[in-house]
Formats: sequence, structure tokens, C-alpha cells
Amino acid sequence: MEAMDFFRMSAGRWRSQRTTHHLPFRRAELGELEIRASALDAEDPRVAEICKMHDVDPALAIGGADVQWGGSMAWDREGEGHEGQTVLVLVPDTDNPKTGRLLRERGYAETVPVVGRYEVDDQDGLQLITEYETMSSIERFWFPSPDLRLRASTVKRFGGFNTASFCAETRLDTDAAPAKPAPESTAEPTPEPAFHSAFGW
Repeated sequence: MEAMDFFRMSAGRWRSQRTTHHLPFRRAELGELEIRASALDAEDPRVAEICKMHDVDPALAIGGADVQWGGSMAWDREGEGHEGQTVLVLVPDTDNPKTGRLLRERGYAETVPVVGRYEVDDQDGLQLITEYETMSSIERFWFPSPDLRLRASTVKRFGGFNTASFCAETRLDTDAAPAKPAPESTAEPTPEPAFHSAFGW
């Protein structure tokens, strides 16, 4: 496995069932999102655009992904949802194609352009590490089968607010029903903003 293989395997429409543990509250929050992703060739104009945003030579990129997502978490306030779109670009290290930089149009813990690190480990999992101004995140993706993707992540906010999430994501066919919203709840404590995948969703 190489990093671009994860983008190719992730192309399509997915339902993500997420459990987020808000460690200071000692409580878990459930949610569900629908994700649409497409792999981008290295020659795609969107790849070059993100490279230029980060002052990186587009010739160094091996490809990327365009990702859209939408859904809800159980502690959402009225009218609040989780929707977005982002473009991701892979720039491998010159001495090791399994490690490199992940360029993003927007981060997920902070919605600004950001550069993270990626590594494909010995168990064919993709690990992402990102340092922001106010927090850091570590995430791991893996495929038990072509139609099942799992991921686990931790976010450490400077000052002590930490979250840990686990997602089970199943591939949807074109006729599948849209994801159902998570049940509303008014009795839960109000956490910091929900953090999604280092890929953006």
C-alpha cells in the first residue's frame, strides 16, 4: 500500500458512523455522516492549485482527493450541522514514497490551509499527524475490506481539552438512502467544536 492507494480505495460514497469521546466530560457522542470522495490525478488543476497555495512545486505531487461530507452529531445545537468540502494533495518524501506531506485546502481541527505529515505503516494503515497553532491531531485509517474503512483519531488541544474518535464507514451504492441524522439531545454538556477526520471530514 502507498498513500495514493488510500485515496483510490476511498473514491465513492460512504456512510460514516462515529463515536467521539469527550474526555473532560467523560461522555461519548454519537453521529453519522455521508461522505463522497474522488481521487485526483497528479495532473488535475486542483492539485496544482493546492500546491501553489502552499508554495510547493506541483511536479512533486503524486495526486490527491476531492472530498465532500454532510451529517450531524448528537450534541449539535438547533440548526447546526457538519457539512463541507476540501481538496487534499500528497507530496511524498524523495527518499521514501510511503511518507510525506499532506497539503490541505482546509484543516479539520482549524479550518485554515494546513500541511500535515503522512506515513503508511507496516500493517498497511495510513497515519496522519498534524500540528496546529492551538492543537495537534493523530489519525489512522485502514481497510479491513474494500467496502469497510475504519479510522481512529485523537485531538489534543493546548490547555487540556482532548477528544478520541472511532469511525466505522461502509461503502454505499448509488441507490442507498441518505444518512439519517443523529438523535437530538438537549441534556448533554456543550463540548468544544466537534473534530472530524484529518482528511477534512
